[in-house]
Amino acid sequence: MAWFKREKKGIITSTEEKKETPDGMWNKCPSCKKPLHYAEQVENKYVCHYCGYHLRIGSKEYFEILFDNNKFTELFANIRSGDPLNFTDTKKYTERLEESYAKTGLNDAIRAATGTLGEQELVIACMDFNFIGGSMGSVVGEKIARSIDYSIEHKIPFLMISKSGGARMMEAAFSLMQMAKTSAKLALLSKAKIPYISLLTDPTTGGVTASYAMLGDINISEPGALIGFAGPRVIKETIKKDLPKGFQTSEFVLEHGFLDFIVDRRQMKAKLTSFLKMVK
Repeated sequence: MAWFKREKKGIITSTEEKKETPDGMWNKCPSCKKPLHYAEQVENKYVCHYCGYHLRIGSKEYFEILFDNNKFTELFANIRSGDPLNFTDTKKYTERLEESYAKTGLNDAIRAATGTLGEQELVIACMDFNFIGGSMGSVVGEKIARSIDYSIEHKIPFLMISKSGGARMMEAAFSLMQMAKTSAKLALLSKAKIPYISLLTDPTTGGVTASYAMLGDINISEPGALIGFAGPRVIKETIKKDLPKGFQTSEFVLEHGFLDFIVDRRQMKAKLTSFLKMVK
């Protein structure tokens, strides 16, 4: 059966000798479509060095970028959702949760931690979009509430990093209640005169936008982030009109007065350090 093989030297390579490229070593920029090497992404704070597109990242990466020397103490790490409504759609909510635990290694769509940023003490609560679309359920609301209580108790500024598709439908009214719960806690934080910084990243939508994401003493965002309540498609179908160019981007939201400023992720730590020193 020799005619099925090339016999020239250097052509035949056994399966055992082939070296596969490690997963995640390379990927493609969603904006300019150019290949990005993982090590370069880390060095450039997960921003495309060709076009400046800010790649979606989670709490692990934000903590690495913001906390000094990536040193922090995680807060309330072991809280997990229940299934108070015994919700079933295409599959049981409990099954969806188990799949998300296994896939992401997270306990829910948010992590909270305390540490220093530019040598200033800070509590950070950061959402993870990979966990059921960063949806806001009871655990998200509870962790934010407890993080705010921790900030008040220790008189430490609070930073909320939002990245969410909105309320978690599997928890229905329990999810919607988190809007009022977190907003009430932020009112207590304000009364205690402790700074609250809200960082909106791509995407920040739904009930998250309608509550804690827009209640910061300063509201900031990364470039090009999608920010809004309903999605552009839903709005267009509702009003039966074409939407303005750049509608619901962070630049559009800034122009219409709902953001204080936009910060490139590569300058984020320096900007936040400067702000924390001013309000110290």
